[in-house]
Amino acid sequence: MPDCACDSATAAQLQRRTLWWVLLINAAMFVVELGWGIRAESIALIADSLDMLADAGVYALALLAVGRGLRRQRRAAAVSGILQIGLALLVLADVLRRTLQGSEPVSGLMMGVGLLALTANLLCLALVFRHRRAGIHMRASLIFSSNDTLANLGVIFSGLLVALLGSPLPDLIIGLAIGLLVLSGGLRILQEVRLSATG
Repeated sequence: MPDCACDSATAAQLQRRTLWWVLLINAAMFVVELGWGIRAESIALIADSLDMLADAGVYALALLAVGRGLRRQRRAAAVSGILQIGLALLVLADVLRRTLQGSEPVSGLMMGVGLLALTANLLCLALVFRHRRAGIHMRASLIFSSNDTLANLGVIFSGLLVALLGSPLPDLIIGLAIGLLVLSGGLRILQEVRLSATG
């Protein structure tokens, strides 16, 4: 049922339910990906897990903005964008560390966990897409879910290349790409906040 067909109280309730689901999915996948990423020595998986953590935080902030005024929505979106940027910088720093110190990623674990994360994010994307016109806080959530699916595909592809080439380089490249993607997503959200403030 589209949001416009609901009264504001019902729409807010539906948004909260959706945000709770995607928050729980992302929090669970953060734990799974981080644990297996460390075991697989994969910066791509670890980067993706931190992206999941950032998203869980973003969805928690979006929950606070549901049913509130535009100012509260802008504030929640701005905090979520800053959170994304901070975590992206941590990922980029770890990519540099692993490039200098070396690593031996396990390709099979990368592909298996990456596929599980892709499935989880496609579910989140489908849930959030129904509320894409509900406000800036929901549009920010849609940006995160869209970025996540691209990151998951990157993890799977890098795992395949690690297996084929016998080199950690694809893992480092995808870890770098995910870090930059998260950084870009955070900057896009801050841009949306600025546009909504001037529009």
